[in-house]
Amino acid sequence: MAAGGGSVADPLSPAGVPCAFSPQSQAYFALASTDGHLRVWETANNRLQQEYVPSAHLSGTCTCLAWAPGRLQAKETPQRKKRKSEAIGTSNQTDLLALGTAVGSILLYSTVKGELHSKLISGGHDSKVNCIQWHQDNGYLYSCSDDKHIVEWNTQTCKVKCKWKGDNSSVSSLCISPDGKMLLSAGRTIKLWVLETKEVYRHFTGHATPVSSLLFTTIRPPNESQPFDGITGLYFLSGAVHDRLLNVWQIRSENKEKNAVMSFTVTDEPVYIDLTLSENKEEPVKLAVVCKDGQVHLFEHILNGYCKKPLTSSCTIQIATPGKGKKATAKPIPILAAGFCSDKMSLLLVYGNWFQPTIERVALNSKEAHMCLVRDISNCWAPKVETAITKVRTPVMNAEAKVLVPGIPGHQAAIKPALPQTEEIENKRKLGENEVSIEERLGALDIDTRKEKDDLPQTNSFPVLLAQGLESNDFEMLNKVLQTRNLNLIKRTVLRMPLHAVIPLLQELTKRLQGHPNSAVLMVQWLKCVLTVHASYLSTLPDLVPQLGTLYQLMESRVKTFQKLSHLHGKLILLITQVTASEKTKGTTCPAQKAKLVYEEESSEEESDDEIADKDSDDNWDEEDEEEKESIKDEDVDEENEEEDEDAEEKDEENGEDRDVASEKELNGDSDLDLENESEEE
Repeated sequence: MAAGGGSVADPLSPAGVPCAFSPQSQAYFALASTDGHLRVWETANNRLQQEYVPSAHLSGTCTCLAWAPGRLQAKETPQRKKRKSEAIGTSNQTDLLALGTAVGSILLYSTVKGELHSKLISGGHDSKVNCIQWHQDNGYLYSCSDDKHIVEWNTQTCKVKCKWKGDNSSVSSLCISPDGKMLLSAGRTIKLWVLETKEVYRHFTGHATPVSSLLFTTIRPPNESQPFDGITGLYFLSGAVHDRLLNVWQIRSENKEKNAVMSFTVTDEPVYIDLTLSENKEEPVKLAVVCKDGQVHLFEHILNGYCKKPLTSSCTIQIATPGKGKKATAKPIPILAAGFCSDKMSLLLVYGNWFQPTIERVALNSKEAHMCLVRDISNCWAPKVETAITKVRTPVMNAEAKVLVPGIPGHQAAIKPALPQTEEIENKRKLGENEVSIEERLGALDIDTRKEKDDLPQTNSFPVLLAQGLESNDFEMLNKVLQTRNLNLIKRTVLRMPLHAVIPLLQELTKRLQGHPNSAVLMVQWLKCVLTVHASYLSTLPDLVPQLGTLYQLMESRVKTFQKLSHLHGKLILLITQVTASEKTKGTTCPAQKAKLVYEEESSEEESDDEIADKDSDDNWDEEDEEEKESIKDEDVDEENEEEDEDAEEKDEENGEDRDVASEKELNGDSDLDLENESEEE
């Protein structure tokens, strides 16, 4: 029996529209679109069976939905006698469908009657309902909301049976255990509740973002020899918002660790999950995950304990349109939901748009790792807005018609001359007639013949060109994209590029980094953006090390010489700064300055000469002859006698001059007092 999953991963995303297959045979597919309409489709013939529009479909849009189990159909319908035709018609139909709204109310819609069955409002939630789960035995309904509470509803009386606080933040998902005695709730953390006492039995932590989906994967524990209490040893699956990993947990005793035992990796955020329950330890669990990028990943694994590495998908299914013409490229068709059939060997795929989805049954082939289904959905019905704009018919204008416009009486509108018929244009020209050149024709048409530069592609086409160039290995196309120097354009291109092109882009950048240094400068900017933007995706790849081994070796070899180059760079900068400083000092001239005062000591020079002479005489001491000493003494005595005679003569002359001056003063009558006064004045 396939377990349906239809929890909303991200309400803001277009792929997060609530939808679910009916239980047991998957005969119906319910879909609550963004316009507030509920549509129920038959999966066998892809026909719209019912469409319901709630009264508050604009203010209280549907945020989640859940089908009631098949065994509850007889309990919910009123007890009365049925006609034969009614009994035959309702025997194979699923009845109740629970709808959670954005205002906190819950609607129960009956697909048999085609109308609203009841409303669950009083005493319930004050905010948006995030998830709804039916109890498979007693018919109770469990709901969680952004108001942090979990509510247990009695659908027969339409009243609240119990309400308790589930988390410190909003509660985003619920799941009931196979035996119906436990309840899993998830917000920031995952809690296992005992439904009878409303107490927490276990805690599980490991997701960084709010958990969006919870599903039990096994019914029996792997070790069947030990006694089973209904919950210990079971595995369950959880997925979180903006997370590309699906974690698998095992409910163990309290002394065991509470981390995830294994994980499944996908290419994008999961929006719909369906699986087949494993009833014994030898039966593998089959998992179908619909991602936000429109692909389906299939997993098949036996849950038998801890697994360190994330498990990759065994098969990927993608749908695309056939390309019309030689140059046309195939466009992918998003897959909206996928569910296993009762035989577990085929899959129901819902693809296309939400207003008119296409439902197809596909047989699973485990030998192929990638399946691409080519489907043409152009003939499918789509709402045409143009026909609903106006119903006014525009008359067909003829050349003979006369158009009258408002204005001055007597004036008529200018009527364009009738175009010549095609037969006259196609007549053969006469021989010898001069033909008009193309330049003259363009001049007559008044068309600007200047050509614009179309070498560079538009910025919005860079991601498309990059993906096409990587797939076709077109060197010129890749050069147009990778040789840009605009950092903002590089970031936008990396953000919009598809995920499957990240590894080929890194390999192409590795090749170009080994080339010319000028091109390596540009490639480093691309490499930086790719590693920062898609780091979370690259971390989920199990074979990342062998794929990026050459890039790692290249970076390591470049970094080895970086320290030596930095030392050399520092020394060169030091030398250059010293050279420039010396050149500046040479170029500058000192200002001319004259000394106001110069002081020189003559005695110091003579003394220094005498000292030097004494030192030389001491160092070079030689014994002289006595005769030389005596001759030197005689010469010194003669020189002294001559100097004394000269001094005596000079004194006599000075005394004679003084006497003459004194005699002249006496004759003139000058006294000695006057001489003293003059000397004082001088």
